[in-house]
Amino acid sequence: MTVYLVGAGPGDPGLLTVRGAEVLARADVVIYDRLSVASLLELAPPDAERISVGKAPGGEGVSQDDINALLIERGRAGGTVVRLKGGDPFVFARGGEEAAALLGAGVPFEVVPGVTSAVAVPAYAGVPLTQRGLATSFTVVTGHEDPWAATETDWDAVARVGGTIVILMGVATRAEIARRLVAAGLDGATPAVAVQWGTRPEQITVRTTLAGLGDAAVAAPATIVIGAVAGLDLAWFEHRPLFGRRVVVTRPAGQASGLSRRLRSVGAEVLEVPSIEITEAADGGAAMLAASASAARYDWVVFTSANAVGRFLSLLPDARDLGPAKVAAVGSATAEELANWRVVADLVPQEFVAEALLAAFPDGPGRILLPQAAGARDVLSSGLRDKGWDVDVVEAYRTEPVPIPPSLAEAARQADAIAFTSSSAVTSYLEAAGRDAIPPVVACIGPVTAATARRLGLDVTAEAVTHDLDGLVAALIRALAPSAERGDPGK
Repeated sequence: MTVYLVGAGPGDPGLLTVRGAEVLARADVVIYDRLSVASLLELAPPDAERISVGKAPGGEGVSQDDINALLIERGRAGGTVVRLKGGDPFVFARGGEEAAALLGAGVPFEVVPGVTSAVAVPAYAGVPLTQRGLATSFTVVTGHEDPWAATETDWDAVARVGGTIVILMGVATRAEIARRLVAAGLDGATPAVAVQWGTRPEQITVRTTLAGLGDAAVAAPATIVIGAVAGLDLAWFEHRPLFGRRVVVTRPAGQASGLSRRLRSVGAEVLEVPSIEITEAADGGAAMLAASASAARYDWVVFTSANAVGRFLSLLPDARDLGPAKVAAVGSATAEELANWRVVADLVPQEFVAEALLAAFPDGPGRILLPQAAGARDVLSSGLRDKGWDVDVVEAYRTEPVPIPPSLAEAARQADAIAFTSSSAVTSYLEAAGRDAIPPVVACIGPVTAATARRLGLDVTAEAVTHDLDGLVAALIRALAPSAERGDPGK
């Protein structure tokens, strides 16, 4: 049994340390505070207990004594307990108090340091804490009134140290802090920056001066930087093309991460609302199993989705069981999934649609195995037969609609865009959430998905030029980003 005091970082999930992710992945209990990012909780096993002990500024919450008692209780009960704390557990986060309580109770614990907001948030706002010719040191101070009252800090000494001053938890006391620093000799014209929700998609950077800090529109949680470096503006985070935009991702749970990761990398806030799930074939996979056992008898095995690849190749004890059969993939994502199984596609069309694969396919005769989703279009199978091939179509999996909670549907309605990667996702989303839950911009991965959306009454705003995830992101950038900032990572 061990209690891990884990620093969650300031907000960007990518700033969680490798060690932090490791212990979260095997947690039995996660005890988290307000500043922990919700998506980090998904790194814990699905059956792990999740307990919130955080509070909003000025609101009611669990007392520190009660948190200490909870950690001791769960630690003694056995298993892996993760105490997930914003920033670093030992930087104004009471991690020392929790460690002392655990030590006194004889409960084993480990501290997993996190990236502190004192350093990360200014970096995300484009403010280096040290800069040659401007600052050779920085001081981190808490502005929280209890238990480290801003009025009790020796602000004269802080002002005399020089360099950069970083204030955490100082929104409520910022006017008094500014007054005391000016009284201690700092120029009221000294640049100041306040960054709210730093490193997160909703980050807001307010630039002012020390004299204007008290009247600046700043809300908690915020990191405040005072000093000459605050006059620098090396902004990058807020300049990404989809910064401040929320995009709904409708891919199945477990498959959304690829698109979500790409969207977050260009600044978007992602709302994952799965509208379909991948389930077993109606026959429980019997036809697939039989087909995989005789794969070497075919001239070609043709895959139209990454899901079909995984379902089929997982049944082969050895990739060499494909024998002389060649392999075709409808697009790059399917070819990449083949590569994950150490199989290189012999044929991938330039356009990632069934029609392009059919046009690139040689004429028969011969035998083709086509594992695909139940209800898939027959354009490929019938077209291959017209080219002289004997085609065996086997059901590899089914896509089933997923209920969408009203709260998620409402959140999706207020988003900027929704991204569809399949016709089934469009159909299921509309059936589950309704037309009113469609945000202003509708983006589709390719012409087939777009045709389905239009047939169901949607105005398709953006369609990927290259029919893959990178192309879909590029289409969203073209549709959502200001013209001066438009880029195209899909080209």
